[in-house]
Amino acid sequence: MTAARSLVVLAAGGTGGHLFPAEALARALIGRGRAVALVTDKRGKEFPVAGVDTYRVRAGRLGGGLWAKAKFAIDLGRGILEARSLLGRLRPAAVVGFGGYPSMPTMVAATSLKLPTLIHDQNAVLGRANRMLATRVRAIATSFGIVSGVPAADRAKIERTGNPVRPAVVAVRDLPYLPPETDGPIRLLIIGGSQGARILSRVVPEALKALPPALKARLAVSQQVRPEDLEAVEAAYRGSGLAVETRRFFDDIPARLAAAHLVLARAGGSTTAELTVAGRPALLVPFAGAIADEQTANARVLVEGGAAWMLSEAEFTVERASARLAELLSDGAALGRAAIAARALGEPAAAERLADLVERLTNSGDRP
Repeated sequence: MTAARSLVVLAAGGTGGHLFPAEALARALIGRGRAVALVTDKRGKEFPVAGVDTYRVRAGRLGGGLWAKAKFAIDLGRGILEARSLLGRLRPAAVVGFGGYPSMPTMVAATSLKLPTLIHDQNAVLGRANRMLATRVRAIATSFGIVSGVPAADRAKIERTGNPVRPAVVAVRDLPYLPPETDGPIRLLIIGGSQGARILSRVVPEALKALPPALKARLAVSQQVRPEDLEAVEAAYRGSGLAVETRRFFDDIPARLAAAHLVLARAGGSTTAELTVAGRPALLVPFAGAIADEQTANARVLVEGGAAWMLSEAEFTVERASARLAELLSDGAALGRAAIAARALGEPAAAERLADLVERLTNSGDRP
């Protein structure tokens, strides 16, 4: 195989949910001697894997109005032309899409050029962009065993690989979960995606302040907060007597996961994958604005597996959240059981399994 034909192109949007699995796959492929390139749009963040060239093509965002839809179509068309030209130069062995509208121009271009293609979806409900691409691509990799939204005619393309997570998170799996000791500290980690979650900023401080004094005295809280909410959250905690660390972004999530006794989080695909690979119990608050309610579907898998508990946004009031947290933080045995169940659901080899699928696709002989 020539150097050019060993190249695998990844198409991913700029959010962590799309980039984290792309990052994990890139590392796995590079470890196998593959060259890797990333194609994203102007919103895409810097890719944190050395040796991966990043290219940017035009991509639209689908809105609700007539003008927004027309602009999306125009931007998508231009992006497809840009991506066709780019892929024609790169001549990759395969193209892998991770969902989100920034991936669409590259994936449509790749299928029109009859390149080997596959998509990976992080959620238990196929995302809108991937749903549009499902009929075009040759394989569909999923994170969950049951995924809704896949057209019936394309279900034969499905292979469950799991959702690749960063190697540092996989390493947490080797660290045993130790429930809080009687009268010992209890470490609560609160995360809400790459930019935090406003409902957590509003409800959690008041819910924690309402806990029984003896429980509050044992808490060590780390809370990720949206930048615009940071001042208000810090003010809400002031004078509470709680030991709290607030930050706009945690760049050491693996270490914090390892130390956490309970995680309070959204239920995005990357979050649920990291929780299960690390084997850490969680109270999940799915994002109610998700287009297909995919976060509730993700959370339900963990809840049914005994790995987590869930409160919907409608249920996540100060009173309900405080009562639930008091119950969970006081029950080390329940936390320990949930940690074991979470670990059983984890797919630590997801990156390698996805890389295996890429290799089979490129070696199938079914390419120009």
